[in-house]
Amino acid sequence: MEKTIDIGQYVAVAVKWLMANLHPLFDFIKTTGNAGIESIEWVLVSIPFYITIILFTFVAWKFAGKRIAAFTLAGLALIYLMGFWEETMQTLALIISSTIIALMIAVPLGIWSAKNQTAQRIIRPLLDLMQTMPAFVYLIPAVLFFSIGKLPGAFATIIFAMPPAVRLTALGIQQVPGDILEAARSLGATQRQILFKVELPLALKTILTGINQTILLSLSMVVIAGMIAAGGLGEKVLEGINNLDIGLGFESGLSVVILAIILDRITQAFGNKMSR
Repeated sequence: MEKTIDIGQYVAVAVKWLMANLHPLFDFIKTTGNAGIESIEWVLVSIPFYITIILFTFVAWKFAGKRIAAFTLAGLALIYLMGFWEETMQTLALIISSTIIALMIAVPLGIWSAKNQTAQRIIRPLLDLMQTMPAFVYLIPAVLFFSIGKLPGAFATIIFAMPPAVRLTALGIQQVPGDILEAARSLGATQRQILFKVELPLALKTILTGINQTILLSLSMVVIAGMIAAGGLGEKVLEGINNLDIGLGFESGLSVVILAIILDRITQAFGNKMSR
């Protein structure tokens, strides 16, 4: 069927204009972004595996209890024994960097959306679009702007993982009881004081749930990002698929599952403890 409306060509023109006029900016972002991700990766890979396992196990025991600590110890040890330790640390570095940047953007957007109806009307459909768009689509502009590698993987991950944090931050702020806000205003608190000393503390549990979801979505996206040479476990999963290597695919996939469970349980437990 012949096209009657070609929206794609306008998007392509816009992308080409950005690439032509903002090429130095993209190069700068690529250089600094890769340096940041590789620095985190270098630290994680350089630390002896047994120290990392002990640290994760201690954090799991401190916040999530003995069973999760035992699972963390056994799971990370299994990853090391299967030979995927370096790839797991590469994936973790990408998750950490992507999550930090996503939250730096998402939390202020969520606060703005909660306090401004006009902003909410603009942001909500954009979040709907970001959440319903197939994840693979995000790889296209990422590669166009930054070529292949770790940074485009992080770029696509940030876009994909941001919506839950924005939504849940806005929800948490909106759920703060009105009588508490009135009491704070009657005591002479400024808007800034109300935000940081009343609204954010009361909304913390909901915000931390958004952070948990962002971390898990980051993990799911960095696996897909293996298609554009982002490294880590995603590349191993892709290698197993391409070579029809069932063993490699299962072991690398199992490593992803173990890492996801550990991060999920620890962040959930941390959120529950912080919000008490």
